[in-house]
Amino acid sequence: MDVSLLTWLVTIAVIAGFFVFDFFAHVRTPHAPTLKESGFWSAFYIGIAIIFGLIVVWVWGGTFGGEYFAGYVTEKALSVDNLFVFVIIMASFSVPREYQQKVLLIGIAMALVMRGAFIALGAAAINAYAWVFYLFGAFLIYTAVKLIIDHVKDDDDEGDSRIARLVKRVLPTTDEYHGDRLTVRIGGKRLVTPMLLTLVAIGFADLVFAVDSIPAIYGLTQEAYLVFTANAFALLGLRQLFFLIGGLLDRLVFLSYGLSLILAFIGVKLVLHALHENTLGFINDGEHVKVPEVSTGMSLIVIVGILVITTVASLLKTGGKAQKDPTLED
Repeated sequence: MDVSLLTWLVTIAVIAGFFVFDFFAHVRTPHAPTLKESGFWSAFYIGIAIIFGLIVVWVWGGTFGGEYFAGYVTEKALSVDNLFVFVIIMASFSVPREYQQKVLLIGIAMALVMRGAFIALGAAAINAYAWVFYLFGAFLIYTAVKLIIDHVKDDDDEGDSRIARLVKRVLPTTDEYHGDRLTVRIGGKRLVTPMLLTLVAIGFADLVFAVDSIPAIYGLTQEAYLVFTANAFALLGLRQLFFLIGGLLDRLVFLSYGLSLILAFIGVKLVLHALHENTLGFINDGEHVKVPEVSTGMSLIVIVGILVITTVASLLKTGGKAQKDPTLED
């Protein structure tokens, strides 16, 4: 896949433009978005992602287009899982609903920057060392198991709480919000507000999610451009999705199990690919191992199938009943 520097720069500029537009059009003036507003902009960003995928098909062919769509669907599903943690963080810091948009937008921007760094590192590692696929595959399988264990323990916010407590020990903080300001001067002393603590917690969560998601998408495509754009378009619109399906999150009781299956599937796919391209001397004398490889089309079918099954099963299990989260109430 031949992607020019100009194409990279234009793509990054357009994505950055969407974030700037989002801030000035929706976030700059604090308000609680309506269901209609959230629904429209969620559909808008999903539509943009689909249009970009069709452009990939048109310019670079169906194979790369399929890789992009498989990566986008996977990253979008993982982003929905991120929302569970965001809800917990918002609730633990009692973030007022009208300020949640700013927290989410900044958090999503931080996530994209972190993922960009991991994408660059991943691309460099893959180009230099083919055996890195073994590590990516093993890590994803481990992550899949850990995701189920963490879901059973229900302690996803443990790390976030520790980070926030550490910041409180180092920096003087206030107990009250002062609008959407990150710091405030009281009695001649600069203090950190709970808004900044929330951003620190979300930033730490973003770092953890980046470590998980980048190896996952590299299992579907080795093209750094597709990895970046799939991540970017999956994150765009995540803020609106938070308010659109916030009440639905409690009903997706099997989503974590579905995501663990997807990560395990991609992990196995990576290991098979690593065996096929094997260069390690202690495995088959450094020769390629004849193993079946999973096609992009099959990957897309499996990923979408798992998401559909777990979503339908979740909704049937909960029977349309969901608990209201205090951070999502009008």
